[in-house]
Amino acid sequence: MYKFANPTLFMRYSRAVLPWTAAACAAALAYGLYLALFKAPADYQQGETVRIMFVHVPAAWMALGVYSVIALASAVALIFRHPLADVAAKSAGPIGACFTFLALVTGSLWGKPMWGAWWVWDARLTSVLVLFLLYLGYIAVWQTVEDVHKAARIAAIVALVGFVNVPIIKFSVEWWNSLHQPASVFRADGPAIHASILTPLLVMGLAYGLLFLTLHLLAMRAEVLRRRVRALHLARLEA
Repeated sequence: MYKFANPTLFMRYSRAVLPWTAAACAAALAYGLYLALFKAPADYQQGETVRIMFVHVPAAWMALGVYSVIALASAVALIFRHPLADVAAKSAGPIGACFTFLALVTGSLWGKPMWGAWWVWDARLTSVLVLFLLYLGYIAVWQTVEDVHKAARIAAIVALVGFVNVPIIKFSVEWWNSLHQPASVFRADGPAIHASILTPLLVMGLAYGLLFLTLHLLAMRAEVLRRRVRALHLARLEA
């Protein structure tokens, strides 16, 4: 693990992988949008408004998934002192915040015609808003604490404490009365939606995952280069 965690090897391998992940992301996104916009049928109750789902739901999945990546990387950084763990966690923060913001905005656009309101203090909506604030707080730690090692420790603790919100979001529709419907894709007894809707939804989910992977690798590479420049600058000052 530590062999591949070497920043020099990471830069080499990520440079080779990035064109492939970007191409796969573009292909999956194009195919997913084609299925969502032209092949998926309109819902018998929601009509064409249901197509917002193909943007909203994968964004919500990624909001939770990216925060889980941050929490896992933070735990590895604290326990094992993994050379690239805090780089991975820090780089994922802004990307996850964007996915969460997209989920909130598209959810609001979807909620207006369905519920008659742009926003309600629903258990799911409120917990996702808390997640967005956790992302902003996590990013703020990295921006305000100048010492990189101290910032990494504080940010890791913030991420791990905030992870308790992830299962709250996941099970909020089961624990409290909620306007949101229960899980209909990832269920023990199988998906509860028709294949004509499920297929484009999963393709869009794959596209979002590849988008995150591509952006995350780019952000990690930028952070590694930023730290190298900082190290060279400090070395010059000490010389």
